[in-house]
Amino acid sequence: MAAEIVNPRSDSENRDASEQGGGAAPLESFDPAFALHRGGKMAVQATVPVRDKDDLSLAYTPGVAKVCSAIAEQPELVHDYTWKSSVVAVVTDGTAVLGLGDIGPEASLPVMEGKAILFKQFGGVDAVPLALNCTDVDEIVETVVRLAPSFGGVNLEDISAPRCFEIERRLQERLDIPVFHDDQHGTAVVTLAALRNAARLSGRPLGDLRAVISGAGAAGVAIAKMLVEAGIGDVAVADRKGVVSRDREDLTPIKAELASFTNKAGISGTLESALAGADVFIGVSGGTVPEPAVASMAEGAFVFAMANPTPEVHPEVAAKYAAVVATGRSDFPNQINNVLAFPGIFAGALQVRASRITEGMKLAAAEALASVVGDDLAADYVIPSPFDERVAPAVTAAVAAAARAEGVARR
Repeated sequence: MAAEIVNPRSDSENRDASEQGGGAAPLESFDPAFALHRGGKMAVQATVPVRDKDDLSLAYTPGVAKVCSAIAEQPELVHDYTWKSSVVAVVTDGTAVLGLGDIGPEASLPVMEGKAILFKQFGGVDAVPLALNCTDVDEIVETVVRLAPSFGGVNLEDISAPRCFEIERRLQERLDIPVFHDDQHGTAVVTLAALRNAARLSGRPLGDLRAVISGAGAAGVAIAKMLVEAGIGDVAVADRKGVVSRDREDLTPIKAELASFTNKAGISGTLESALAGADVFIGVSGGTVPEPAVASMAEGAFVFAMANPTPEVHPEVAAKYAAVVATGRSDFPNQINNVLAFPGIFAGALQVRASRITEGMKLAAAEALASVVGDDLAADYVIPSPFDERVAPAVTAAVAAAARAEGVARR
């Protein structure tokens, strides 16, 4: 069976359901988002018919016993005769949901359902939302390890930093299927793709650029790592206390590691001071960057203000000084949206039954995503739309090829 993007009710049935119960007017009377979410956004649908006793005997007992016995003798057959190799677990503990923060597992479930339908819509990958009622790192790891036999991959979602780093690392060590924290790596892949095209538009190589990232959480750390892997000239990351540098004595282990491979120029002080003369601003922190700090950036700079719903720099302000402006919003050009990456990344990894997702696979995804823009490259088009039908196939093919090249493919 497969997790399909289907609304199990018709419009009239949804209306009837909303009218039942009496009392106060239902929430959907005030906001159409509630009408869309009533009853959930997903259903489970069988992929084989069960029309009569013959079908039943094949789909279930006694026919299913033959398949179970074959898998018991040859465990790798599970990929061929179950849904394992085409389904991903979307796992959260509800501690860092969108811009809402720690709202708990139940309240996170609408987001996880949404993530699952995006997997299906954009990558053809089935996904199951799993909101866990625990926040302890050990408990989360043990829970996911025990659930893993049912899945071909694990997408970690909306788990707060710094716990998310350890959870991902430990799961990658213990499991032989892809484990991918999308808040980190999906954001990094799409950011790099957009930056590659912005650099191409300006005729500059990445190696000539100095970037400043606002935010040293999951996304900021992953973006910094990927930019360094891609050959950025230099990148500095700022947290609430200023630029992360080797001379700071208040760094967490994650930030100490970050300081070891970033900020080659040895910049210290505030985010605003770091922006003076910088070529790239990448915002993944919220907050506001003062206009004078943006104005102090190098001529022809790029501003990627990705906080939602309020960018760190309003696009109209950024456009006064920057050659390319990107945000996380769909109502401005150049939306940095993770949906451009994660469906194709998992589709490519599952296609070749990869044991993990490597840095090379992520870099390949970014390169493929950037290439979709092609000759249509413009200041307001450095990244394609999520609805561009070329995106997922390009990313899928690139990730699968990279997995084979790096020796983590099993087919």
